[in-house]
Amino acid sequence: MNDRFTDVPGLVVGHAEDRTARTGVTVVRPDAPMIMGVDVRGGAPGTRETDALAPDTLVERVHALVLSGGSVFGLAAADAVAVALSKRGIGLEAGPLRVPVVPAAILFDLANGGDKSWDKPPYRALALAALDARDDVSGAVGAGFGAVAGSRPGGIGSASTTHAGYTVGALIAVNSFGEVHAGEPPSGEVPLPKLNRARGLAGRENTTIGAVATDAPLTRSQATRLAAMAHDGLARCIRPIHTMFDGDCLFAISTAPPGTAPVDAVMLSILGTLAADMVALAVRRAVFGG
Repeated sequence: MNDRFTDVPGLVVGHAEDRTARTGVTVVRPDAPMIMGVDVRGGAPGTRETDALAPDTLVERVHALVLSGGSVFGLAAADAVAVALSKRGIGLEAGPLRVPVVPAAILFDLANGGDKSWDKPPYRALALAALDARDDVSGAVGAGFGAVAGSRPGGIGSASTTHAGYTVGALIAVNSFGEVHAGEPPSGEVPLPKLNRARGLAGRENTTIGAVATDAPLTRSQATRLAAMAHDGLARCIRPIHTMFDGDCLFAISTAPPGTAPVDAVMLSILGTLAADMVALAVRRAVFGG
């Protein structure tokens, strides 16, 4: 694969997995603080610091993004990344400590057959390993290691494209309630392979999370719009999507340096469409390879 999320200049991706627990963590770290927006569509999200990404809030740029398995336990991964970055002098100046802004999202992989009988969940250690890794690949890695996509094993997919001198990429961890389709999803019947009423779970073992990124200069409002448009890529290949059993969450990143004039509305519309294209491609790579 020669088109990856990290083709977007200024980004590094690292993955780490616990094969016994069948779970993992993915960290996206920028060379410099990045603009970020977010759009949460699922009915059962698990996130950290997404409120801080609203266009009317104080923080302008963020210092890392964490995607994790483990449901609520996985949110500890972002704590570990924040502490590690602070020790490296990365973050906002706030008295004696640097305070990094590290948004995060988690997916539910607790019932995938791995050994979760932990006294100390592995997510802090996995986060530190992922923070120092450099391995932007597609497949059963990182946050997607223990994922299940409908009736198939899930994973993480990475993809990118270029337009008008800009690069647009997507990195998606697929643990969807709905089925992933290689082509156009069928109309009519809606199969629900993860629905298991006998176990009383009613399909609550889900969520597709990830990020789209570009080196095009964006405001935070534009990044939020880019994240919203990127969700269309999920709808193209996962059916059903954005259900009450999913916590679907996509972040949008701009790595352009401060002081660069943002793109206009027409270019933003093009970039959002391409981001949705890359999301669909990344989802399929996560599940089907390629």
